Amino acid sequence: MSIRIVPVFKVRDLRQAIAFYTKVLDFELPYAEEDAYQWGGADLVKGGSELQLTTYESDSLFGSVVNIWVDDVDDLFQKYISRGLDTSRKKESPVHQGPLNQTWGTREFYVTDSDGNTLRFCKVL
Repeated sequence: MSIRIVPVFKVRDLRQAIAFYTKVLDFELPYAEEDAYQWGGADLVKGGSELQLTTYESDSLFGSVVNIWVDDVDDLFQKYISRGLDTSRKKESPVHQGPLNQTWGTREFYVTDSDGNTLRFCKVL
């Protein structure tokens, strides 16, 4: 199974962060900058690397977030459940309970460790 890991950085000011990453660090937005402001986040690319910025969890989430792109989220979720993955600590979060189709065109499930670090397992639909 192949995987691709994309870090997610929490930012307080998306405009300032986009300016910093694109004008100072030479990252590029693969779409119009205005589109990023509509959803509160930005996908940035540089060479073969990717980075995502988000404003959604900047004040509430402890720990880090990483997107892990995989071939089959459903099989992987079942494998983790069979190994003892406990989803009971995040009952209020459907995406922690099993893979869901997201409105942005991915199928995802999340796993959050005891330190608040979240792994987002994703597949493009």
